[in-house]
Amino acid sequence: MSAAVRCYAAVDLGASSGRVMVGRVGPDSLELAEAHRFPNRPVRVPEGLRWDVLGLYAGVLDGLNAAGRVDSVGIDSWAVDYGLLDADGALLGNPVHYRDSRTEGVAEKVWATVPARELYAATGLQHAPFNTLYQLTAARSTAQFAQARRLLLMPDLLTYWLTGEQGTELTNASTTQLIDPRTRDWAYGVAERLGIDLGLFAPLRQPGDAAGLLRPEVLETTGLTGPVPVTTVGSHDTASAVAAVPASGERFAYICTGTWSLAGVELEAPVLTEESRAANFTNELGLDGTVRYLRNIMGLWLLQECVRTWGETDLGALLLEASRVEALRSVVDAGDAAFLAPGRMPERIAEACRASGQPVPESPAEVTRCILDSLALAHRKAVEDAQRLAGHAVDVVHVVGGGTRNALLCQLTADACGLPVVAGPTEAAALGNVLVQARAHGPAGDLAGMRRLLVHTQPLTRYEPRGGTGRWRAAQDRLAGHTVAAPPAAEAGSPY
Repeated sequence: MSAAVRCYAAVDLGASSGRVMVGRVGPDSLELAEAHRFPNRPVRVPEGLRWDVLGLYAGVLDGLNAAGRVDSVGIDSWAVDYGLLDADGALLGNPVHYRDSRTEGVAEKVWATVPARELYAATGLQHAPFNTLYQLTAARSTAQFAQARRLLLMPDLLTYWLTGEQGTELTNASTTQLIDPRTRDWAYGVAERLGIDLGLFAPLRQPGDAAGLLRPEVLETTGLTGPVPVTTVGSHDTASAVAAVPASGERFAYICTGTWSLAGVELEAPVLTEESRAANFTNELGLDGTVRYLRNIMGLWLLQECVRTWGETDLGALLLEASRVEALRSVVDAGDAAFLAPGRMPERIAEACRASGQPVPESPAEVTRCILDSLALAHRKAVEDAQRLAGHAVDVVHVVGGGTRNALLCQLTADACGLPVVAGPTEAAALGNVLVQARAHGPAGDLAGMRRLLVHTQPLTRYEPRGGTGRWRAAQDRLAGHTVAAPPAAEAGSPY
């Protein structure tokens, strides 16, 4: 390997699996390979739904062993969830899963002290029932919380176990609903009014900051030769994914696709208007002072749950059959919190269509087409609204993440938006993770330089819009006519 090429291990943890990817970065080269993939299986115990964080950590160690020599390690994962440590630094139980029911009805208690409008004006974060703020409010009366002396978000917890050093990475902290996106620091007034001790959090870190060195015990377990630094990356996986959007200039929208779809634009400052709150847009922090202004959409979770119900399915054949189903025959609101919980997804989609007076999809192909049309329609609405609310026009939509493999969804999104869609890279979060490490340890350049490198090295597919957007506008109007008005702060959301 050339001396100019350096290797970086990207630990990328998703809702259903984790992986350790190895990125090889040179002045004009960028290659990514999977070293190890492992399952992420939440466990339901008597007290509720929990993450198997020890299993995840074991998978990380196995992945680093498989990765071989690396110049740095970085970790990204989903947002909002955390582990609590006691005074000795020991973990107090398995972290609670964001789909656990403990936050039901908690938001209303919070709003009694800090009304939803004031909370949005201070933090810019959309309402989701599982936001860290609500989780902390729900946990405050528990014996476990009484023992807690430190709170670490999931990537920071694993970083602590690897290095013995504690920190709170900023892009992920911005999803807690306790960060002021204008100052990029804690929202001290909100925390004080709600009685939340910000001393529970470790000091804030920025992407690119040093996070410590792998402990001797970790080196022994993984077979690595030290010193191996751990580098703070955009530890919210969406922050890493948006950093890896291969865009030129500023006039672009992005959609990070996978279990969730996160659709929006990249801004220099947050949008904290009441109109923005009512539209359910969130202001999360990104690299280099940017703001990820986006809406969370239920995403391919809808199809994943249907496939789980149907059993063994040839996804390629299913998508081909779905492409032949009549377009926009039936659509549902892909941001509706009614689809948040697992189970009975085909039936629930059918019920939603029946309730809105639309034809009820019956076959798997019809259900799949309904889902994909609905997602494309939600993508259209999010891109349209983001431009209007932020005053930020776009010429192209970049789709990154797992949904880039779904050519039908990418084409439908281009059709719905009436804009070209550039799909790729698929492993955007891991690439963004790698590139932040690379620029911390070498000449990878600024955010624009990172994106130029992606354009030159990653396979991208372009989809041109077909036909006009009139039928999509009509479907959007039809759906709006059958949608119950959202409460003051809508409940759809995503930790991704």
